[in-house]
Parts: sequence; structure tokens; C-alpha cells
Amino acid sequence: METRFRTLKDIPLEEELVPGTMICAGCGGALLVRIFEKVLGSNVITVNAAGCMTMLSVFPFTPFKSSWFYVAMASAPAAAQGVRDALDILIKKNKIDSKDNLKVLVLTGDGAASGIGLQSTSAAIQRGLDFYYLVYDNEAFSNTGFQASESSPFASATKTTSPTETHEGVMSQKKDLFEIWRAHKPPYVATISPAFIKDMMQKIERSSQFKGPKLFIANSPCPPGWGIESDQVIRVANLAVETGIWPLKEAINGEVRHTWMQKRRPVEEYLKTQERFEHLFKPTRNDEIINQLQKRVDDYWSSVKK
Repeated sequence: METRFRTLKDIPLEEELVPGTMICAGCGGALLVRIFEKVLGSNVITVNAAGCMTMLSVFPFTPFKSSWFYVAMASAPAAAQGVRDALDILIKKNKIDSKDNLKVLVLTGDGAASGIGLQSTSAAIQRGLDFYYLVYDNEAFSNTGFQASESSPFASATKTTSPTETHEGVMSQKKDLFEIWRAHKPPYVATISPAFIKDMMQKIERSSQFKGPKLFIANSPCPPGWGIESDQVIRVANLAVETGIWPLKEAINGEVRHTWMQKRRPVEEYLKTQERFEHLFKPTRNDEIINQLQKRVDDYWSSVKK
């Protein structure tokens, strides 16, 4: 497929998300939404599941030029189905012109995507709903204080999994949402990063040729939750990819392709940038856990090469 996004210079100049919101400074999720809206254009309705991005549009003010629909955390895909059905019926009855058709985008955090909203999402995929599904994965329930979610990585500290003498933070493994979606056999699934904008734009464009569910899981550094400065968000997101912790990949009709495969940096370079992993290095270094995290990443990439 010919792409119109060959370099960063090809990014659309028109802003669909204007400045002035209550979102935390440097939020990785806000940058992702900004780029997503730029690529999709103005004919979009964003269905927002309750979470951090709810703070983007607070009545009576909104930064969106396009339409915005706020719903409960568990029901965004169901609401998207209603919107999509209404548009299709109105077009069929000639109530609106087909050129005024809207793309339906669900915007959700990892807590809703991997847990409380997974049931309605699974049902929407099963029905073949034609929609985009953008997950800003900041690896916790950040909007309510950074409690652990099903997406929180092993050994990370959250408000509900503080490190103690008996455990090193989160004891469960991060849920693999990419593979959960791929098992549903949608036409398109991808991972993206705010540090790799060209890769993101090309994937959004590539997915647009398919009718049906299109999932994007986005690495979304959270300055207050991860314990990083707002000007370090892109650096941390870049390290997540370069250490192999956050693989950039896509699955088109189930076939997986990695869009970034280069020599990897040690995982601890990524861990050291964040306060949520500080307990692995201070007051004493925990080589056992650090090696476990490195091995998990190494095993993943070994399976990819096979």
C-alpha cells in the first residue's frame, strides 16, 4: 500500500485537538490522541471510556474540533456500536449524505481495555464492528491515583502494590492484550509509541483500508505515575522500544510483522529512568528481579526470531 507518511514532514498541519486541557503536562496519551486525530481527520466521533483522557473534554469546554461522546468505563464499545448503527441507518435512509459519514474511534485506558471493558470489547469484535480502538497504556489506573491494573508490569510499584520485604511490587505478569485481540481474528491489530510517530501514522493509514475492528495499543508514559519528568516522556517511550520491552508490531488478518527490529539495549536502562522501579536498585540492587525482567524480554525476541 502506498503511504503518504514517508517522513515526519508529512504529518498533517491541521490540528484537530487544540491546546488547553486539564491533562497532566507531558502526558504520553494526549500526544497519541493528537496524532491519531490528525491522521483520521475531522470526520471522527470519539467515544471515550472513563479514564485519564476524560480530562481532555470537561463541560462546557472541549479541545476537540470533532465530536466527543463520554461513556462509562465498561461500555465504550457498546456505545460505539450504537453510533455506528445510527450512522449506517441514517445513510441508508438518505437522512445524511455518505460523504458526511463519521469514523468511530473508541478511546480507552489500559484498565478498561484489559479488564472492566474487555467483555463489551470482545462482543464488539465478534460482531465485526467497524471501529478504531485506541488504548493509551500507562500501565495502571492513573486517573484515580495509579492503582495496579491488569496491564501493570511485573515488579512495578503502584499505589496498591508498594514494594515490601516479601514482594517487589506487582507480582502478576502484564496481560498480553495484543494476543487476546489477535485470537478474535480482527483484520488489524498494532502496537504504537509516541516516540515513533511515523510508524504510528503509517499504521493508522494502513488499518484504514480494512472494514471491521482495528486495535491500537499505545505505550503511554505517565509522568506522575511512573515518576518521570514531563520532558522525559519521549525519551522513556523510546527506551521502551529500544530495550525490547515494548515491541512495535502489527497483525494483518492474524499475520504478525514487527516494524522495529534492531540491536536491543539492556532492560535496566529503561527501568532506571522511573521511580516505580527505583526499589530494584535502591537501597540495594535486586539482580534476581532485574534478570527475570531481562530474560522475559530475551525469551520474547528469541521466539520472534524462530
